[in-house]
Amino acid sequence: MAVRPPTLRDKRRYLLVRVDPPGTTIDQKELYYAVSDAVSSLWGDAVAGIIVQAVICAEGDYVVIRCRRGTERELAIALSTVTRLRDAKIALRIISASGTIESLRDRMKPRPPPPSPDVVPEYRFFGKDYVAVHCDGQKVDVIEKGFKNTSRLFLTTEDMETE
Repeated sequence: MAVRPPTLRDKRRYLLVRVDPPGTTIDQKELYYAVSDAVSSLWGDAVAGIIVQAVICAEGDYVVIRCRRGTERELAIALSTVTRLRDAKIALRIISASGTIESLRDRMKPRPPPPSPDVVPEYRFFGKDYVAVHCDGQKVDVIEKGFKNTSRLFLTTEDMETE
């Protein structure tokens, strides 16, 4: 059987999806069935046949899912309805869409390890000491040390100073 020329091949798009919570073990076959059920239940079997979704690879916290060009929006909406994989609760966050897998591999970043609970970063603003309450990569929530009249600040990476 001869190979089809590029003009006759189906155009495909690839979605980079992050699986939350981090560290969840992902079985590609089970994820395929979960995505297939979500697409079929949301859009119906006819549209599911047009989308032709497939789980290409699962590396760390990221998954690459393939679909036909022009159906990325429908697949992304269906992915947001997937809440369980086996008995584990998960959420699928769409990071990016592309025409090649290689361009998506550049966007796969390893997550920084969570800070140990023993080490609580402290900051000083306006002459007052603050303790970090929540740190999410680009945003830091801090609360003033003390018992009474404590104030809360919401900072971004532009607000933070490095010593």
